[in-house]
This record gives sequence, structure tokens and C-alpha cells, in this order.
Amino acid sequence: MNVLENQKNLGIDKIIEALEQLRRFSGKPAEFWGLFIRESTRLIRADLGLLLIKDEASNSWKNLCLWPSENQAVLKNSEAAAKIEKVTDAASVEGLAWEPISPGAKAGLQGIIYGVRLDLGEDKRIGVAVFYSDKQTEISSEEAIIRLKLVADIPLVYQTRRVADKAKDDVIRFVEALDLMVLLNAEKRYMAAAMTFCNETASRFGCSRVSLGWLKSGYIRLQAISHMEQFEKKMDAVQTLEAAMEEAFDQDEEIVFPRPEGSNIVIRDHEAFALAHGVKNIISLPLRLDEKSVGVLTCERADNPFSENEIAGLRLFCDQAPRRLGDLKKHDRWFGARMAESVRENISKLFGIEHTLAKCVGIIIFLLLAFLLFGKWNYRIEAPFILKTDDLAYLPAPFEGYIEEVNVQVGDEVSENDLLLTFDTGELLLEESSAIADQSRYTREAEKARARNALAEMKIAQALRVQAEAKLDLIRYHLSNAQVSAPFSGVVVEGDLKELQGAPVRKGDVLFKVARIEKMYAELDLDERDVHEIAVGSTGEIAFVSMPDRKFTINIERIDPVAVTKEDGNVFPVRCLFPEEAEDWWRPGMSGIAKVDVGKRNLMWIFTHRTVDFFRFLLWW
Repeated sequence: MNVLENQKNLGIDKIIEALEQLRRFSGKPAEFWGLFIRESTRLIRADLGLLLIKDEASNSWKNLCLWPSENQAVLKNSEAAAKIEKVTDAASVEGLAWEPISPGAKAGLQGIIYGVRLDLGEDKRIGVAVFYSDKQTEISSEEAIIRLKLVADIPLVYQTRRVADKAKDDVIRFVEALDLMVLLNAEKRYMAAAMTFCNETASRFGCSRVSLGWLKSGYIRLQAISHMEQFEKKMDAVQTLEAAMEEAFDQDEEIVFPRPEGSNIVIRDHEAFALAHGVKNIISLPLRLDEKSVGVLTCERADNPFSENEIAGLRLFCDQAPRRLGDLKKHDRWFGARMAESVRENISKLFGIEHTLAKCVGIIIFLLLAFLLFGKWNYRIEAPFILKTDDLAYLPAPFEGYIEEVNVQVGDEVSENDLLLTFDTGELLLEESSAIADQSRYTREAEKARARNALAEMKIAQALRVQAEAKLDLIRYHLSNAQVSAPFSGVVVEGDLKELQGAPVRKGDVLFKVARIEKMYAELDLDERDVHEIAVGSTGEIAFVSMPDRKFTINIERIDPVAVTKEDGNVFPVRCLFPEEAEDWWRPGMSGIAKVDVGKRNLMWIFTHRTVDFFRFLLWW
């Protein structure tokens, strides 16, 4: 009995020792979790252990690890799966949970399921270890729970240690990078700095050889090899190495040989170089300056492959060194070479494919400025106009009287001799009858006086008869003019007398204005600042306020030599004719804007001549 207990205690000691070693474990997480679930399962004498993880973005549990793998058939059992899910949810909230499986279950399983929430040291993920035992073990459920509590913090210890180790490695890499930069900054020549970079990298990472290649004329050219002051650039080994460097440069990716699992990077040239020179491990890292690859660092090692920590250190070296190397490469040359390189870089920036949008915008702006400075455009002078006509007839009242009938209104088109207005002739007809009676009376009186030989009375009667005849002629003249007619075909532009029927008018009052349509012209009010730009015969276009979408051609016929003063300044009246027939809807007095062509002018002058003239007057003394 004592021997059996000693063997059990010995087994427990090994499990505890293995769990203690996990607290100091520094391997990969996949290895850690496999060992942790295995030893925890053995610790409580369970038959199955699994790790379940749930993050904030997911509402379901994910199985990350299971031990032993041959017992995973338990998970396919619906009764066991339901119990496991229940225990997992409870343990994630309470920290610990267990659930027995009754012997009467449909699946025929019996035992107990344990769950313990693991301390991962994270807020976004929850981890639960679940264990299943299908038989009575030597330990009770309470003891199993106690043992699980003792190991629940191991993942946190591992995570903390892993973070601390990573931070330590980062500090070491950073210090080494600083040491390297101190050495590079101390160098004043490019080749010396390149050799220092290669030698320091080789010694710090245990490389058999480190080579530096730099971009030159579109190709990677070998610049320096560790612990080798001189080498023949035309050697096959050098050309093969440059081909391997260009392979990393063209892909702009780190290339590790032998290629890691899952990598799709092309390594054909690296493989050829390794076979040709018997190199077992190679890594090539691009050197980037201003996010643009300018070189490649290739490291060779005979035995041990490059670890992830070493690759991270090399990557840090390659991130820090290019700036200093690039500056030395650029300035450690004679003046002519530096100038040629500067010209080449500027030309490549100007005509290269980078920053296409900015270059297109720059070209467009340049073309616009060039067109603005040297281009010419048709310059047009703008002026207001009004439609006028010289054939305008004023129709006044021929005598004092009353309006009897008005036949037209403003805007009506009339033909020659069309009746426009009729006067009331009743009073004139009475006056005519009275004048005829007076004429007959004075004729008889003159005859009586001649019969009596009363010469004086006869003369007086004859004079009164002549006066009566003159009055009759005047009355009959008024009667003949009692109807106002259109003197020619045109449009009534003034005289809306419909509401004045029966109203008295005085002699000479203007009743109507009638204008011809055929001979209308446009009169422009041309600003005196622009009068020197136009001449008789110049052409242009007008647009009416009432119909701005239509344009009509005009020809300048006359420019008045005397300016007319208006509120906005002096203007010169300009008479313009229409080469085409007048539209039916045109009427005298209509207005709009006219634009007169004066020829080609420089665009800059068009936009600035007003301002320039203003400042010339302002600054003139």
C-alpha cells in the first residue's frame, strides 16, 4: 500500500514540476497551451481537457486546444456538449463551475465536468479550461476544484513573462541599433560607413557574411562585404549575390531562405545562390528611405537559422541605417557627380509616374498661366442700348374739341390712313350753319345798299360777307380734320386715350405717336473709356432684356462726336443698324445689352486693364 502511494505521489510531483516549469515557459503560445491543458488534465485525473476562448466580437466559444485528441468523440455527444457549454458559461461568470452527468443520461455517459476561468490578463478575451472525467477518481470534486484554482493563474504568469521578455528584447534591439547609429554617424565617408554597417551586423548576429547592395541606375549594385576590403565586381559570386538582392528589391519584401511555411515569396535567386556557394541560411532585407527601397542587406549564416527575434533586430538595423548611408552616398562625391544626380532626381520627379495627380494639376495650372500671359481672346465692349426710330409721327389735336371715339391703343399696328380717333363735330356743324346764314345775310345787305347807291353801306356789307366766308372755310377745315388717321404704316407707341372719350382737348395737344418698324436702329450709350476702341463699321451683338437668350447682329453706322453727360459719367451715343430684318415683336424704346467686337486682345490685359487704368490715375502726379 505504501509503495502504491509513493508511486502516486511521485506522479503528482512530476505534474507539479511540469506546471512550475510552465510558469517560466518562454516558447510559443501554441506549445504553452498544449502543455498547460495536458498537465492540468493530468493534475485532476480527468479524461479530457480543452481550452475555450471568446472575444468581444463573437458570442460563441472557440475550441483552441484539446487533450488527449483520441477522446474528442466526447464532444460529439449531445448530452456532454450541452453540459460543457453550460459549465463554460457559468465558469466565465463565477470563476469556477462543475456539473455532474447522471448515469441515466441518454448517451450513457457518467462523470463530472469541471470549468475554471483562466486569468489571461486581457479585457477583450475570456478563457475557460473545461475538463471531463467519466469515472470516479482518487480525488474528490472539492480537491479537483482546489487544484484547478492553483493553476488558473499560470496563463497570466506566462503572458506577463512573455510581454516582459518581448520588452526586454525590444530594449536590447533598440540599444544595439543606437550603438550602430553612433558608429555610423562617426564615419565621414560612405564606403567606411558601409563597411562598418556590414561588420557590426555580422558580429552582432553571428553571420558568416553580410553584404550591402545599393540602387544605382535602376539596378542593385554590391557596395560592401563584411570583413572584405576589396572584391572584384565582375565575379560570378558577386553577380549571383546581386541577383538575389534584386529579387528582394523587386518584391520589396524580406526574403528568408529556407522559405518559411506558408510563405509565397519567390526565392529562386536565393536558392541558386545558396546551392552555388553552400550557404544554408540567408536573409535579405530591403533598405527603405522615405518609404522607397534604395538598397538591400543580405546576411548569410552557415548553421543556425535566423530566429524571429533576430529578424526583428535586423529589421530595426535596416530601418535606422539607410538615412545616414543615403546622406553619405549623396554627398561623398565630387561636385559634378552630385549635380548630375540632383538633376537626374529632379527630372525623374518631374517626369516620373509618382504623384500623377499633383503633376497633372501643375501642368494644367502652368498651361492656364501661359495662356493667360501669352494667349489672346476676342475682346468685346459692353454697353446698354435702346431701340429707336427716326420715322416717328406726332399727331396733335387740330382744334379744341371733344373726343368722340378712339379706335386704337398703344402697341397696335396700323396701316397708312387707318382711322385712329374721331372728334365730336356737332358744335362745328352748328357753327357751319351759322356761318352760311351770315354769308347769305351780308350778301343781301350789300345788294340792297348798291340798289340805294349807298356805297359805304355796300362796302361794309361786302366786308362782313368776306369775314363770314373765311369763318365758314375755317369751320369746314376743322370738319375735314375731325378724324385723325395714321400718316404711314407703323406702331402706335404713345396715346392711350380709351379712357378719355368725351373729354376736351386743346389745340396742339399730342394725341398719338406712330413709329415705323422697318427703319428702327439701336442707340448705344458707350462709355468714354471705350470710345477709342471702336470705329464705324465695327460689328457686335445685342440681347434684349425681354429675351436674353436670343442675340442679334448690329453694325455701327455713326458715333456722335459729342459726349452726353449722365449720372454714371459721360457717354457717346452710337447708332447701330441691323443687317437683318427687324423682328415683329420689336418696339421702339425696348432696351438691353450690346457687346461690340474690337478684335483680339491679351487675356491678362482684358482682366487687368481697368484696374491698371485706375491705379494710373490714382498714382499719377
